[in-house]
Amino acid sequence: MHPEKLRVIHYVNQFFGGIGGEDKADVAPEIREGTVGPGRAFQAMLGDRGEVIATAVCGDNYFAEKTEEAAAEIIKLIRSYEPDLLVAGPAFEAGRYGIACGAICKAARDELNIPAVTGMYLGNPGMDLFHKDVYIIRTGNSVRTMNDDVKAIVNLAIKLVDGQKIGKPEEEGYIPLGIILNETTSQTAAERAISMLLHKLRGEPFESEVSLSQYDKLEPAPRIENIAKATIALITDGGLVPKGNPDRIESNGATRFGKYSFVGQQELKAEDYDVNHVGYDPVFVGQDPNRLVPVDVMRELEQEKIIGRLSESFHSTAGVATPVENARKMGKAIAADLKSESISGVILTST
Repeated sequence: MHPEKLRVIHYVNQFFGGIGGEDKADVAPEIREGTVGPGRAFQAMLGDRGEVIATAVCGDNYFAEKTEEAAAEIIKLIRSYEPDLLVAGPAFEAGRYGIACGAICKAARDELNIPAVTGMYLGNPGMDLFHKDVYIIRTGNSVRTMNDDVKAIVNLAIKLVDGQKIGKPEEEGYIPLGIILNETTSQTAAERAISMLLHKLRGEPFESEVSLSQYDKLEPAPRIENIAKATIALITDGGLVPKGNPDRIESNGATRFGKYSFVGQQELKAEDYDVNHVGYDPVFVGQDPNRLVPVDVMRELEQEKIIGRLSESFHSTAGVATPVENARKMGKAIAADLKSESISGVILTST
């Protein structure tokens, strides 16, 4: 049992920090004394057990584009408060916010050696990235469940501070960490396996001892009947963007993509593009962006009538550390755009 009143730091984004919406998503980390926004709910749940002594605030874009640097800045801001505990969010369904909450909780655990707990909706990309590193309470998808979610975060956080045994995910409400603990049982492995099989055959509920990976089942697209009449588009997850990265695509854990025109160009020019991707050495692509997005070769195929036509734009994002949920959302949006242009097929280039 921790003998004193807990010193708690709360992390929020610019929206919950009362700074603004997307127009303020670039604000740098700052620290405020006491509670801000949902911090009041945390304080109410903590009661006499703890005090939210300060709130760290950072813009979603700032954190997403400078994840490691932003986490380090926030740790520097809160270190002097000598906190016993950090809570973040909850982020609900907000992807960039979820990634920030997960990253700052991991940093607090690693750098300050204190417990840290956050909360997210099951589909949040931050969950994919950090559920094996930090405790993430499974929340609703909006602020409607705020009080219940904050209560669950606080309950788990106090258990961690006190060194109490943490129950199973379904008991405490957190996303499984992928850790399997040994338990004693009167049944042998064979008896347990047969029991689960009989429950399954009878349509009765049962709990597996091993969580199986879940994969999407996708039907392959039909082949292109006549490539000489087909319209082909180019897509890359290698992070090629126009100079200045106008769509602010993140270099890892991307939540967005861009669509860039090259109408009338026979090839992409090095002086017009940057590579915003932390997963590979971009030197060769920087020298010649056609190495990643082969407009030059596709133009030759177009001129030789091997393909019908090359689409006059390409889609781009950064694939490194991008959670499946983010990739799925971007893929659906890109596919819808391609269908609206009657694209016949796509060449997807990676690193």
